[in-house]
Amino acid sequence: MSRVHLSRLPGERALVSEGGGTHEVALADLPAFVAEREKDGPRWVWDDTARWSPPLLAAGVRVARCHDLRLSRRLLARAPAVDPALLAGVDAELWERLRPATVTEPVLFDGHDAADHLRADVEDERQLAAIDASPDAARLRLLVAAESAGALAAAEMTHAGVPWSVDLHEALLAERLGPRPPRGARPRLLAECADDVRRLLGAPNLNPDSHPELLAALRRAGIEVVDTRALTLRTVDHPVVEPLLRYKSLAHLFSTNGWAWIDEWVRDGRFRPVYQPAGSATGRWASNGGGALSFPVQVRSAAVADEGWVLVVADVAQLEPRVLAGMSGDRALARAARGADLYQGMVEAGAVATRQHAKLGLLGAMYGATSGESGRMVAELTRRYPQAFGLVEEAARAGERGQVVRTLLGRGSPSLAGSWDESPEAPPTDLAVLDRRRRSFGRFTRNFVVQGTGAEWALCWIADLRNRLWRLGGDGAPESRPHLVLFLHDEVVVHAPAGLADAVAVEVTEAAATAGRLLFREHPVDFPLSVSVVRSYADAGKPGT
Repeated sequence: MSRVHLSRLPGERALVSEGGGTHEVALADLPAFVAEREKDGPRWVWDDTARWSPPLLAAGVRVARCHDLRLSRRLLARAPAVDPALLAGVDAELWERLRPATVTEPVLFDGHDAADHLRADVEDERQLAAIDASPDAARLRLLVAAESAGALAAAEMTHAGVPWSVDLHEALLAERLGPRPPRGARPRLLAECADDVRRLLGAPNLNPDSHPELLAALRRAGIEVVDTRALTLRTVDHPVVEPLLRYKSLAHLFSTNGWAWIDEWVRDGRFRPVYQPAGSATGRWASNGGGALSFPVQVRSAAVADEGWVLVVADVAQLEPRVLAGMSGDRALARAARGADLYQGMVEAGAVATRQHAKLGLLGAMYGATSGESGRMVAELTRRYPQAFGLVEEAARAGERGQVVRTLLGRGSPSLAGSWDESPEAPPTDLAVLDRRRRSFGRFTRNFVVQGTGAEWALCWIADLRNRLWRLGGDGAPESRPHLVLFLHDEVVVHAPAGLADAVAVEVTEAAATAGRLLFREHPVDFPLSVSVVRSYADAGKPGT
C-alpha cells in the first residue's frame, strides 16, 4: 500500500510527497486530486485528520485509510516500548505542541503559524522508524492504524451529524418550560417554580441558581443541610423540597439542552458536535461541546431518523470485564463470558452465589475496592480467576511504585509525576501525602490497563464497521449511505435506510466479533451486542425494538 503525504504550504497550496518525489497542488484542486488517487487505495499521511478531512467531506470525498501524525506521535511518545530518541529531529518540538484542529468551517488552515507548515513525510519517516525498532512493533502498528481510522470516523460523524428534530425538541421545551423567553430571562414555568421556592422559604429576593444564597435561605427556614444536592434534599421533610427539586430539574434542562443549545449545535436538521478521538489518557473519546458523548434522557426523543431511514443502535454488554478476560488470557473468565451476561456466567460456573456478587467482585478488582462486600468478593474471586485479577493487581502495584503501565496494544499511561492528579506545587515531603498519592495513582493504573484496552477494542470495532457500512452500497458521500452518527465507548448508532437495517445489524455484530479476534487472537472472548432498530433514539433498548 502506497503512502501519500500531504503537507500544508503557504499560498493556498499543499505539498504532495510520494514515491520519493514531490509536487504541489492548489487547495482548491485537492478534493479532485484525492478522489482520483483514492482509486488506488493509498494511505493518506497528514498532520491532523480533523484539519484535512472536513474540506474533503464537504466536497463529497471520502478516504478509506490515513495515518494521523498528531495522534500517532502522542501515542508513540508515551508508549513504553518506543525509544523516544527516535522521535527527535527537525520540528519535533512543533509536532509535540500540535493540538487538534477545532475549526467549525471546512477550511484547511490559516497559514499564520509555523505548525501550519510541518512536513508530513519527515515526521512519518521518524514514526515508522520508531515503530519498526520497537519489540512491540506489530501491536503498535495496529494501534496507530486503529487510532487513525477512529479519527476518520470522528470527522465523518461530525460532518454527517445526528438527525435531529428541532420541532420535537422545541415542543418538549415548551411543554416543560413554557414559551421561549427573551434572552437573559427565565422561561415562564421555570420562573413560576422559582417564585414557589421563594414563597415557601420566605426569601422574596432569592436567586435559586446561587448555591450560597439557596443554602443560607434553607438554613434560615430551619432546614439544616450541608449541600443542595437532590439526594440530600429528598431526606428533608418540608414543603419546599418538591418545587425546589422540580426547579433544579427544569433549570438543568434550560441551561444544558434549551433553546441556546439548539441555536449553537443544531443546523440543517442535524446535531453537529465535534468529536475528539483520544480525548482522555486511556484513549477514550471526548467531544468539543454539545454533550455529544451522551444524549441526555430528557431530549433523546428529538434524535429521530430521516423519513425512510432508521437508527440502528448497538451496545456491547460488560465491555471492560470481557476485555480483562481476553487480555489476561484467563480462560475460566473467558468461558464465563460466553453469552450475553458474563456475570451470570460466573454464577453458572460456580464461582459466586449471585450475579450481584459477580458484579461487585469484578468491578471491585478493576476499580480497587478493598473493603466491604466488594473487597470480600475480590479476595474470593482472585482464587477463581488468578490471571485476570492478578493482571489488574500487578498494574496497581506498578502504579504505586511510580511506574508506567501499558494497554494490550502498547498505549502508555501517564507517569506519576505527570499524572492527572499531580498538583502544580512542589512534590510533597509528607510521607502520608506521598503514600495517598501513590495509592491513588495505583487505582488509576489498575483501571487504565483495562479501560485503555477496551478503548482499543472499540476503535477496532468502529474502524471495521466504518468500512463495512461503506461496502453495503449506495452512491455518493458517506451521509447518503448507512453511516455512523454516534460512538460512546461501548455503543454505536448508525443512520441507515430502513431497507438496509437488517444488513447493518449483521455488519455491526460481525465487526464486534472481528475486533475481538483481532485483539485477543489466542484467547477469543465473546462480545455480544444488544441491537435495536428504531426511528427515535429514545426507543433504543426498549422491549419490542
